[in-house]
Amino acid sequence: MPCYNTYRGTSNPQTMYPMYQAQAQAQYPTAGGPLAPSGTFIPGAPAKPPQSPPGMLPVEESFIENILRLNLGKMATLYMTYENNKEWNAKIFKGKIEAAGRDHIIVSDPTTGMRYLLLMVNLDYITFDEELKYTYPYR
Repeated sequence: MPCYNTYRGTSNPQTMYPMYQAQAQAQYPTAGGPLAPSGTFIPGAPAKPPQSPPGMLPVEESFIENILRLNLGKMATLYMTYENNKEWNAKIFKGKIEAAGRDHIIVSDPTTGMRYLLLMVNLDYITFDEELKYTYPYR
């Protein structure tokens, strides 16, 4: 048996590299629940994190895109700035929130029918003319 492939007389990867065993089990848990700090499974513990009730933001994720997703279809005014742009440094978009992702917002202008894909990196702030849905689960 070659020496580069042995650890304590075995070629089993879990015994060759015990420091990676807990990490591999944490990434790919099997039945029985999550790992305890010692690297052993906790019997009876849930394998998945708790889910938030419908209509509420995910646990500890009050990011802009999640707030916008709760308010799809509402009219908004988005204030954007574009650095190093000599033609227009700042621009205002008004429209209905169609979709929101981690790095973008899709807004449609109901008067023209134009849809805009706006990047979050350029977003300064958003105003709404109506009340927002925002339910954050406090612990």
